[in-house]
Amino acid sequence: MTSPEERSPSLPIAAVFYLLLLGAFWWAAVHFAVASRFGGHLPLAFLSFALLLAPYWFFGFGAAQVLKRSLKNRVVRVLLPGLLVVPYLIFAFSGGVFRWSYAVIFFAVPVGLAALFEFLPPPSQRLSWQDAVALAVIGLPVEFRWFAAPFPGLSALPKILLLDAALYAFLVVRNLEGIGFDLRPRLRDLAIGLREWAFFTPIAISLGWALGFIKFHATLPAVGAAAGAVLVTFFFVAVPEELFFRGLLQNMLTPRLGPLYGLLVASVIFGLSHFNKPLPFNWRYVILASIAGVFYGRAWGDRRRIFASAITHTAVDVVWSLWFRW
Repeated sequence: MTSPEERSPSLPIAAVFYLLLLGAFWWAAVHFAVASRFGGHLPLAFLSFALLLAPYWFFGFGAAQVLKRSLKNRVVRVLLPGLLVVPYLIFAFSGGVFRWSYAVIFFAVPVGLAALFEFLPPPSQRLSWQDAVALAVIGLPVEFRWFAAPFPGLSALPKILLLDAALYAFLVVRNLEGIGFDLRPRLRDLAIGLREWAFFTPIAISLGWALGFIKFHATLPAVGAAAGAVLVTFFFVAVPEELFFRGLLQNMLTPRLGPLYGLLVASVIFGLSHFNKPLPFNWRYVILASIAGVFYGRAWGDRRRIFASAITHTAVDVVWSLWFRW
């Protein structure tokens, strides 16, 4: 069976939908008064966002295949992701928050990940020490918000930058198979994603209520607020986390541990990543997130499709945030 990453790219179609997506995010920025955070430099801040969103989006439509065919020179292949520093430079200079240290980091991290896999390639598709290093470099800054300061007002941008670096390193250089990072939706994605959400929901509500983790709020959110919650959660929470924990971690653990234990270990690690929300240790969140991870992993494992598990993840997070969050 041809994997999503190996199918023929549909980049012209992706370009059209990318522009529509930018329009939706611009509307959301205006609707939710995001402009007030940036004074007069919202257009350049939005340009930085658009430049970081572009690799994320186009990788989901087969861009990795184009890059693998085109990039024959090893030095160029390693240095190319260093261009991810450009959105930071635009944002930082326009907002007066430029720091050389962050510029160096945002150049060095993507290039370093590419160099790691280019010059020290893992021997197989299984999880290797190189993969562990790469996952730590990508995951720890997000977990502990080390890079929140460089993009004041847009804390999601460092996560997108690291997502871009991970997609390039693992898809183009590492050539990891079976990730399932494909943003071309299928009806089965929706069916499987909602099925796993339906399986998890009664468990989440009953256990969350028993643990004192949730409280029902009998309010009907505005359509704009609900749509914004779905859009933001899907693109900035669900897809990045599903790429990391399912497309990368569970994917590489499965050949070593088998499908069941690969799923369980990835789910526990996913649960533990919520320990600091809030500090010192939110054990209730860890338990519920670990169980949720099982259902997210099941959705991904049905056809190895991040889109499917991201639907489950989005549905869980949106319902929780709108009706059950303390």
